[in-house]
Amino acid sequence: MKDMLVRLMELPDVSELEKRLLEKEKIVFRRAIAPEKHLVSEWVMEQFGAYWKSEVEVAFSRQPVSCWIAQRGNDILGFACYESTARNFFGPTGTKETERGKGVGKVLLIKSLESLREMGYVYAIIGGVGPVEFYEKAVGAKLIEGSEVSIYQNLLRKS
Repeated sequence: MKDMLVRLMELPDVSELEKRLLEKEKIVFRRAIAPEKHLVSEWVMEQFGAYWKSEVEVAFSRQPVSCWIAQRGNDILGFACYESTARNFFGPTGTKETERGKGVGKVLLIKSLESLREMGYVYAIIGGVGPVEFYEKAVGAKLIEGSEVSIYQNLLRKS
């Protein structure tokens, strides 16, 4: 999987989408806070596995926490982290399967990228991308040629 580059200076405005999801779906988007670390990391472990759980735990070690969540009531619907694996990296991110296609992932993506912009970055790296088309359409991200060998190349794996 390749990395992607996204320009942070002209991110799309998702305030209307966020408002619509709140009114229609009762979905709240917000930055996670420290007391929720165990709940968010357990949910990520169940939905996406141990590697992403580890990255989420790093996001919770930052101040402010570098993880955005989407929730309906007491249910987590999605998450998005930044600066977990490397500086200026977006990810991991994921949305509960039953909530996909509503715009939840897009709002989480843009909230995280806005956070990176607020830190002073002009561009951000989306690491080890799966859904290339999603990032191209959502934020105009471009594939980084030669990035097949990335930060994850020597990742320890269970044998």
